[in-house]
Amino acid sequence: MKILAAVDGSEFTRNAIEFLASRQTLINSGLDLQILNVQLRLPARPARIVGKEVVRAYYADEAEKILKPVRSRLDKAGLRPTVRYAVGHPASEISVAAQKAAVDLVVLGSHGRSALAGLLLGSVTTEVLARTETAMLIVRGKEKAYSDSLKVGIAIDGSAYGPAAVRYVLRHKALFGSRPSISLIHVVHTYDLVGMPSAAGIAPPAFSPTEVRAMQDKAFEAAMGPVRKLFKDKGAAVVDEVRLSGSPGDELTAYAKKKLDLLVIGSHGYGAFKAAVMGSVATRVAAQGSSPLLLIRRSSE
Repeated sequence: MKILAAVDGSEFTRNAIEFLASRQTLINSGLDLQILNVQLRLPARPARIVGKEVVRAYYADEAEKILKPVRSRLDKAGLRPTVRYAVGHPASEISVAAQKAAVDLVVLGSHGRSALAGLLLGSVTTEVLARTETAMLIVRGKEKAYSDSLKVGIAIDGSAYGPAAVRYVLRHKALFGSRPSISLIHVVHTYDLVGMPSAAGIAPPAFSPTEVRAMQDKAFEAAMGPVRKLFKDKGAAVVDEVRLSGSPGDELTAYAKKKLDLLVIGSHGYGAFKAAVMGSVATRVAAQGSSPLLLIRRSSE
């Protein structure tokens, strides 16, 4: 597996590096890890005054302050990554590096903010997501210990993104440890609004509890059927199938917080100038959750 991890010296990227250092099964499988630090370009006028050599030395020194502890931590984990720095716009440099190296995964450390704060994941993470269709692992929060075998949940919503996420997980099993616990999670509709008057004052017919249950069962089976087949075809056993009820974003966030080490969710991406980058469910999970979030694009499968 080929991974690009971008680091900036923050507590969020230190947590991302700690996560990578914990992937012993992945490391033993021959992980190709690339570490990238992006230095912001100095203003043109001061740079001209001090000269190219001084500027070049400044970039190198500042990058080394960030890369040295990363190199040391990964060395302890038995990793010998390719380590380098670039100068420019962080999101642009990360996106270009990911595309040129044809990596399987981009790893970023990021904060999470409320849905009203505008920047859900931080400007760099959001822009990288908009610029590339490579799968992205977003590690939030402070440094913590991760076990090799993870409790992984895959959100299945009945769209093509669910199977894409499953195919990615099955193809890169080593990322999740030697004996990961994998759960397929589907959130069914509650039909709470059925029977409420519409704008025209006409109320659609309400369903009985039995009818609601039957519709939920049908939706759950329709979503799970195709992904069950994927696991069966690969000879992989699904540890659990989880059925939740309510708002998908809220339910997935709460379940991940209580039960999971990592949540996998399929997501589209929009251009850099679109307001919504991930889709409503992934956006809500990103805003509210603190567990590592693996975003899979259909092109990542």
